[in-house]
Amino acid sequence: MTVRDLDRSVRFFEDVLTFSELSRREEEAGGLLKAQGLADSRLRIATLRLGDETVELTEFVSPVGRPFPEDSRSNDRWFQHIAIIVSDMDRAYARLEDMKVRRASNEPQRLPDWNRSAAGIKAFYFRDPDGHYLEILQFPPGKGDPKWHRKSERLFLGIDHTAIVVKDTERSLGFYRDLLGMRVVGESENYGSEQEALNHVPGAHLRITTLRASAGPGIEFLEYLHPRDGRDHPNDARANDLIHWQTTLVCRDVGSAAVRLKHRAANGESSGTRGRFLLRDPDGHAMIFTQN
Repeated sequence: MTVRDLDRSVRFFEDVLTFSELSRREEEAGGLLKAQGLADSRLRIATLRLGDETVELTEFVSPVGRPFPEDSRSNDRWFQHIAIIVSDMDRAYARLEDMKVRRASNEPQRLPDWNRSAAGIKAFYFRDPDGHYLEILQFPPGKGDPKWHRKSERLFLGIDHTAIVVKDTERSLGFYRDLLGMRVVGESENYGSEQEALNHVPGAHLRITTLRASAGPGIEFLEYLHPRDGRDHPNDARANDLIHWQTTLVCRDVGSAAVRLKHRAANGESSGTRGRFLLRDPDGHAMIFTQN
């Protein structure tokens, strides 16, 4: 994700959420940003780890982009978050409160038993210093990846998935499942007072679909069946704007992937350099395709 002040953001992820910094570098932007008019940008980048997963924070020293929109809502289609798994929701929430983290939910919510797919899941939304949404999540026994139920002394365990708001689940499945080959591993329909309090959207009624590749965190669709007044991703958004997130997808053959996606990705736009390219999904969420 793009951040305004790299040092401040690293401190937040380390001090509040117990991430560990793996590396830091400075570089001049390359061809990936050329199509956005940012090829001459200067970047500071930090890579942080929590458990098995990593997040990369990027500060654009120049040019500086736009701030996170103050009137953002959880159903706007630029919404994206990472779901950080915790071993104890009460302790994790108390830590966030002690650190005076900005809330985005009223308080942690336990999803009701009538919702068989999500029953017993505890979740809470909050925001980082730039306004990005983040989530802490605790799975009950029998739900989630088995690794989240291993005994651990740690409170914050790792990243389970990134969630994105989509306008049309079927259209997004055509992209992520049918085109990229990810598989659907979970579906639910969430509504009621708990969901309203979690998303801080009155009358929230969501269709939720979770997809995974062969390894790594999942991608979760959040389609708001109600209200349907979420705003579209801005067409003029650039990577130096603070609403920018990008998900990295690793391919066996990035060249073949680039050819296939450029010919078949509806509503997408791509740019890139050898061995790496950027593509936007049908709702404008950015992805970097690379080869390991």
